[in-house]
Amino acid sequence: MKRLLCLLPVLVLLLACLGNAPRAQAADLTDLLWQSSPVVVAEVPVRNKADDKLAEIKDKIDLNNTNLRAFMKYRGFYPVLGRKIIKYAPYQQVEDVLDIPGLSDGQKERLQANLENFTVTAVADVYTQGAIA
Repeated sequence: MKRLLCLLPVLVLLLACLGNAPRAQAADLTDLLWQSSPVVVAEVPVRNKADDKLAEIKDKIDLNNTNLRAFMKYRGFYPVLGRKIIKYAPYQQVEDVLDIPGLSDGQKERLQANLENFTVTAVADVYTQGAIA
């Protein structure tokens, strides 16, 4: 049984090498036919709803469409304050985060100092769908 298991990798390598063998002459004829016909390729940019939303908000954090990890780049926001912000979303304007119940004075100061780093847009299903309430 052990010998059979030792031979198995060798057989797999041999089969792989055989799979890379040169193809028949018919393949060359097919290549010639394809080369003689011009191919026109149009490049179409691929965008989805998430890309559109990111283009809209630039480098800011959208308070209505964000995840907890986005707050890691601001000192004192991750995880407690970021979780509170997400819990009480959606917001009508950025300043509404200052009205979150239960904020300490320090948390309010951090929010006030970083209001220019945030934005508020309409809630997008692409970011909030499937969220646990």
